[in-house]
Parts: sequence; C-alpha cells; structure tokens
Amino acid sequence: MSIATPNTPAPQHIAIIMDGNRRWAKKRFMPVALGHAIGAKRVREIVQACSQQGVRYLSLFAFSTENWKRPDDEVSSLMGLFMTYLQKEVDSMNANGVRLKIVGDISRFAPAMQDLIAQAQAQTANNDQITLTVCANYGGRWDMLQAAKSWQLAHPDQNLQSLTEDALAQHLSTAYAPEIDLLIRTGGESRVSNFMLWQAAYAELFFTDDLWPDFGPGRLQEAIQWFAGRDRRFGSSAPL
Repeated sequence: MSIATPNTPAPQHIAIIMDGNRRWAKKRFMPVALGHAIGAKRVREIVQACSQQGVRYLSLFAFSTENWKRPDDEVSSLMGLFMTYLQKEVDSMNANGVRLKIVGDISRFAPAMQDLIAQAQAQTANNDQITLTVCANYGGRWDMLQAAKSWQLAHPDQNLQSLTEDALAQHLSTAYAPEIDLLIRTGGESRVSNFMLWQAAYAELFFTDDLWPDFGPGRLQEAIQWFAGRDRRFGSSAPL
C-alpha cells in the first residue's frame, strides 16, 4: 500500500545512491569485496519493497564514471559482481514483473558483460510491475553531453538554437522514465555526486547515515513517509 497526501502523491520514481559498502566491510574487518557483495544482495529486497509501495521506477547508482579511479582489484571485483548479478537475478526479476534497464557508457565494459546486459534487458523487456534502472559507468554530466550529441545526430540540419529542454530530455538515457521524485543517499554523505543531475532537478533529497548494506525496507518506508510530508511546488509561490 502506497503512502500519499493530497498535496504529495506517492513517489513514482525513487533513485538511490548506494553508498557505504566499503566502510561497512572495513568496520567489520572484512574484505571490501564482501561489502559490495552484501550490498548487492540488499538490492532485491529494496526492489521488492518499492514495488509493494506502488513505486513504478527505481534507479540505482551502481558504478560511476569516476569509480574507475579505485584500485584495480576493487574494480575487477565490482565487474565480476555485476556479471554475477546479471546472470542470477533475471529469473527473479521475471517472476516479480521487474523490467531491467542498464544506463551508462557500457562501451568500456568487456564484450561478455555487454552481451549479458543486452540479454538481461531483452528477457525482462515486457515486465511492467516496476522498472529497475541500474546506472553503470554513468555520470550526470556524461548523460547530458551524450543527449546533446544524440539530438544533433537526429537533427543534422538544425543548430543548437533550436534545441529545447523537452527535446533534450527525449535523448537522455532515462527518457523512458519520469523525472525523479525522491533521491536517497545512504552512507552519511550529503551530495549527489554527478548522479542524474537533469532528472533530479526537482527531486526531494533524503540523506541517511545508514550504510547501504544496512539500508532496509524500514528505512525506505521512513524516506517515503518523509516524502509524503513535503510540499512540492516546483518553483511556484508558497501557499498562503
């Protein structure tokens, strides 16, 4: 059952910056890779909880364009974890009506991973309970830049003076989804870290100290309840 108020409907699009896997592992004297693995297991639970709340779109920041700067062994373990996730979760997604979308510059990934991404998206394409977007090798600035280039390719006879916000939005990597209603960041940080800058223009921002492996349905419920109390005016004047 979804939560809503007369002025603030339940969020249709929730985005989450999943921060804190490494710190979770280090606090327990565990390998960083194990923290990422535990974080990946948390995803299924949150997808299910969002679906039960009536959320139609959930976007997760899995790997940013800046994450390539991390140690090679950590990047390698993240890539392996991502491939394992794609291989093991498709059947569960189909059983629960989850459509999977992967957005980002996937050209840098190994051909085998690119093939898995294509297969997983194709296998879940007809599901309509909830759309799960996993952002991998993604950055908000990259997204806007590629959208501008895509628009120019589609309109070679027009110059940038013809470009409008609505036209550019149609070329963003998430053009299939509405703009973000609620953006959640775990891990105690209070920044958006180049994540969906365009799509989050009017998102409500919810920050929690919970590290991602500790972020469960209860905290998600708290965030949705907090969202329900917000007065979203989208730039209009405050009510009298």
